[in-house]
Amino acid sequence: MNRGLRTWLIGLAAIAGLAAPAAAQEAAAPPPATAPAALTAESFARLPFVEQAKLSPDGNSVAGLYGIAGQQVIGIASLFDKTSAPFNIGIPDGTEASWIRWVNNDNIVIGLYSLLPIGSGGENWVVSRMIGINLRTRKISRLMWDKAGQDAADLIWVANDGSPTVLAAAQSSIYLGEDFWPAVYRVDVEKNRSLQVQKGKGGVYTWNADGAGTVRSGVGYDDSSRKFRLYYRGEAGSGESLRIVDIADTRKEEGILDPFLFLPGTNHALALHDNELGRTAIYEVDMLSQEDVRTYYEAPGEGEVEGVVVSADGQTLLGAWISRNEQEIHWFDEVLANVQDSVSKSVAQRRARIVSMSQDRTKLLIVVDRPDTPGALYYFDLTAGAMQRIAIMNDALGVKPLGPVKLVQYKARDGTQIEAVLTLPRGREAKNLPIVLLPHGGPWAHDTDDYDYWAQFIASRGYAVLQPNFRGSTGYGTAFMKMGEGQMGLAMQDDVSDGLAWAVAQGIADPRRACIVGASYGGYAAMWGIAKDPDLYRCAISIAGVSNLRREVNDFGDSLMGNKYKDDWAKMTPDFAAVSPANAVARIKAPLLLIHGKKDITVDFNQSSNMFGKMRAAGKTVELVPLPEADHHFTREADRKVLLTSIGDFLAKYNPADPPPAAK
Repeated sequence: MNRGLRTWLIGLAAIAGLAAPAAAQEAAAPPPATAPAALTAESFARLPFVEQAKLSPDGNSVAGLYGIAGQQVIGIASLFDKTSAPFNIGIPDGTEASWIRWVNNDNIVIGLYSLLPIGSGGENWVVSRMIGINLRTRKISRLMWDKAGQDAADLIWVANDGSPTVLAAAQSSIYLGEDFWPAVYRVDVEKNRSLQVQKGKGGVYTWNADGAGTVRSGVGYDDSSRKFRLYYRGEAGSGESLRIVDIADTRKEEGILDPFLFLPGTNHALALHDNELGRTAIYEVDMLSQEDVRTYYEAPGEGEVEGVVVSADGQTLLGAWISRNEQEIHWFDEVLANVQDSVSKSVAQRRARIVSMSQDRTKLLIVVDRPDTPGALYYFDLTAGAMQRIAIMNDALGVKPLGPVKLVQYKARDGTQIEAVLTLPRGREAKNLPIVLLPHGGPWAHDTDDYDYWAQFIASRGYAVLQPNFRGSTGYGTAFMKMGEGQMGLAMQDDVSDGLAWAVAQGIADPRRACIVGASYGGYAAMWGIAKDPDLYRCAISIAGVSNLRREVNDFGDSLMGNKYKDDWAKMTPDFAAVSPANAVARIKAPLLLIHGKKDITVDFNQSSNMFGKMRAAGKTVELVPLPEADHHFTREADRKVLLTSIGDFLAKYNPADPPPAAK
């Protein structure tokens, strides 16, 4: 086994020693519904009570990533059994928890990943592993950690009969060969035993199973030819072996279907692909012919399907998450649709979202919030007809409304329609305000009018905050996303600046008091904004931003899809060097603040430290805030506090606003 991988696995083994049931008592007790005493950075930085909350199959326990004493921990808490103490384990340094899943009422499995130097080339690879936690025995198991590959945490199926059984794919080697390609194993998470049920197949990097636990399809890829292959077999008992049913050439912009639900008793499946308008919809597909049988669901208006909710047995589509729609989710299940409708009406101006449910769908976890408040988590028992609050998501802010939020539209200089999220300081007239442009990361992502603690904190300091969904963003159809091709640092950046022009024309913003702030790709946009338009912004803040695009692309060089990723990035701009902030320092006039976590496994810390060095060497005004323990998502409360305090102090220094109104 590679030395770096072995070291990480040994370090992760120590998580059993991090169990802290006493601390978990804080997660079980709902915090009081108090109004905020003061809008401090510390208040906004408070970790949410829980993220990725998952209800157990019987609906009696909640697993999730809890915010405990300023740290995010994996926790399980019983909702009703007061004799059962909650159970927590810490997440090892440099490691992030990517998903949580209940297997049965006693067991959960968690996916962990970390960035490690592997091999002799000094490349950093993302390595993933699974752990299992038994609520009854409090035992922590390292599942399939004997596999020596890079990825051993691809969960593709969970039994729904109460047994502690899952199917998971894992690589057994980091070296290209027979064991490099993931095989599928049936894993008993309680006994920590695994049995191979599908041998790895050359080129196949991902597998799918049906509701009965039969491996039905796999997607293969050849990076030299840039071609995907779809393998398929019929149901268990059909006697069919895997065969290629489709080939797609990415250089011809051909796509391949990746089914998310196999319809029992047929060779049909449900899959996502674009409709005639270029917006993602759900289709029933004949897997053998790869032809659409029917359109299963298209989002209303200009929205598109962004995700799906499938029943616990993997055989029924329950709902579809949709973009650009106040409803947010369309429920196919009649009972859930009625519950959604009833709860939505009962919470008046707030929004209700069903985020998890018991196996029989009679017990639900519901988040009730607004764009201007982090909201609260509720438990709804359909059989009792009762809905009760479990916790306020941020007890430091309470449930009082903060800065008002709304979606706005404006036209870019070439006439392209752009949507943006506008957050205003509470209690102030939206007139001639200092403004912060806050472009999102990705760039293949989009901002919504959901609660955003960064935007709300900045607005609380007296600034208008505009978050433009520039061309190239997702959620607006493929045509809009592809408008970003060839335009990174060009029209994509102009869309952000044109948002400032719109806010000025509306009388909202003072053009002499504008700054630009962003994280990841947004951090790139912040740095590039003051380089491309040096007289437009008074200051810029880049959080975990990319300063050298060429280097970022090269980071994909030795990955499985290295050539494809290079192709994808090459489509975004004709000249990486020409639109890299690190190469345009001489043009920068505005002060720049760089904030970056040293345990970031998404964007290397060197992207900020190198930019800092170049700015200093050129005599520019620049500050660097390195956070030794911070990851890309700032999952530690202490790091969030430093982040927000640094943002607030820098804005106050270089683009001061009037004193914010006193909290009421």
